[in-house]
Amino acid sequence: MINAIKNGILKRNPTFVLLLGMCPTLATTTSISNAVGMGLSATAVLICSNAVISMLRKVIPSKIRIASYIVVIAGFVTIVEMLLKAYLPDLYAQLGLFIPLIVVNCIILARAEEFASKNTVLNSIGDGIGTGLGFTGALTIIAFFRELFGNGTLLGHSVFGASFNPATIMILAPGGFLTLGIILGAINLIKMRREESK
Repeated sequence: MINAIKNGILKRNPTFVLLLGMCPTLATTTSISNAVGMGLSATAVLICSNAVISMLRKVIPSKIRIASYIVVIAGFVTIVEMLLKAYLPDLYAQLGLFIPLIVVNCIILARAEEFASKNTVLNSIGDGIGTGLGFTGALTIIAFFRELFGNGTLLGHSVFGASFNPATIMILAPGGFLTLGIILGAINLIKMRREESK
């Protein structure tokens, strides 16, 4: 279980290594609060759906496995959506359409097909935790830079003062691509330097 958590956060990070889930990554990272809200919502769905799919893996016929996985995932997305709407209405309003779209998020379906359908419940829960935390961490890192340079704030609090002239492009879609590209470039540079030093 510990290895599954570590792999999801570092070696198989869904955003920075596998490049999955780009739609919510670019759309919800305009602020740290949105990024954390989306990441934790996806994490809750990952953990629960992985556990149930792992429990049912020997019962689900192979011909309808994808449809079955989507039904399980959709059930947990509906629960998360209802909880957000009831207890965190501001966050729910900010995330909007992207909460229901968790159902078709390729990260969740990929983990169900690749891991939960072939492993024990405990390991599948660990995989859900690791992948979810990796996704949440990646969203938060991207949102940190986009909110800081796009609004001059962090978690809604002014960082640079009233004289700061924000780079509006950072909170638009091109800013999401730009930030992601720079982060991926930095990660690849670090990897290359490590390999060269061995």
